[in-house]
Amino acid sequence: MTTLSQKELDNRIVKIQQHIEYENADACIISSTVNLYYLNGFVFDGYMFIFSDREPILFVRRPVNIDAENVLFIYKPEQIPELLAKHNLTVPKRILLENDVLSYNSVSRFQKALNMPEMKNVSGFMREMRTVKSESELMQIRKSAVSHAKVYEQIPSLYRLGMTDLELQIEIEYVMRKQGSIGTFRSFGENMDIYMGNLLAGDNAQEASPFDFALGGKGIDPLLPLGSANKILKSGTSIMIDMAGNYTPYISDMTRTFSVGEIPDEAHRAHQLSIDIHNEIISFAKEGIACSDIYERAMKMVVNNKMENYFMGTTQQAKFIGHGLGLEINEPPVFAPRSREILQKNMAIALEPKFVLPGIGAVGMENTYFVTEKGLDKVTICEEDIVVLG
Repeated sequence: MTTLSQKELDNRIVKIQQHIEYENADACIISSTVNLYYLNGFVFDGYMFIFSDREPILFVRRPVNIDAENVLFIYKPEQIPELLAKHNLTVPKRILLENDVLSYNSVSRFQKALNMPEMKNVSGFMREMRTVKSESELMQIRKSAVSHAKVYEQIPSLYRLGMTDLELQIEIEYVMRKQGSIGTFRSFGENMDIYMGNLLAGDNAQEASPFDFALGGKGIDPLLPLGSANKILKSGTSIMIDMAGNYTPYISDMTRTFSVGEIPDEAHRAHQLSIDIHNEIISFAKEGIACSDIYERAMKMVVNNKMENYFMGTTQQAKFIGHGLGLEINEPPVFAPRSREILQKNMAIALEPKFVLPGIGAVGMENTYFVTEKGLDKVTICEEDIVVLG
């Protein structure tokens, strides 16, 4: 069960009820796993009906052991109108639905079951609502970050001469699970499923991927073209490790760079530039600062150091340097040149200026920060220099 208080959950419902009235709708219907957890502290297969003027109703298919007065068990959505009538409630004519995450088939069937109500998308509002964290949410991210660092500190002891990138990733995943990792990498968007994070060794960091992450990797099979390629780790190359900090429901994000033996000075210079970009952003970023300004400040440093051809990839370059995080790894805001978002107090963000050097690999680091009125509070506390393995 959630560590969030009932008062906090109730406050979230009130915000949605206010949004229902603002949109002149009759109900908001939530069915995605992440938002069901956000509003209830647990997940189920079914629908959460939120009305503007009464307690929500949970229409649950499974599990069958939820014990609460506002739970009604169903086998299919077509039963909902009859159950609403038994509780003296009319079928809503205007609904807010999570159209960004529901399949066309799910939306069509649900709309037909409710006698074709008018629909409006609530996904954007839900993501915006989750952007600013409560103190209890920040506490869980900080707790994840502590466990995150404990795992990374063990990575040098996991390396063995002659092992592959995949073997090293498996060893890290094993330690992650022992440390308490939930074992899933939650992200927003279609076709974004990956397992526990990403490890990029050597030139595999140059491989383009269809996934909307900072860097890609070939992967071990075309079915999952991302990350480790099952290649032997070579001396003189870097290993970038971006494994998920999912030790509570709220995720921390952290990337660190390792090397197999010594790597060229140019790699250390690029890595130091990543550290310098973090420090520069820390020096001015706070509540009220535009996310696009943060991106532009970073890009100016990259261009001044003539590193733009290697920034955030080579064959395929990401056009952002950071993002928000929480229950999902890629929440608002986004730090990109066209972003219109402004930093707000108690946002949780990750900054990840990274470089890919042909023949060497990826270098740079990523940290999680909390936004305060006065600046950024670094949450992921772990060695930031390149750590030599072997």
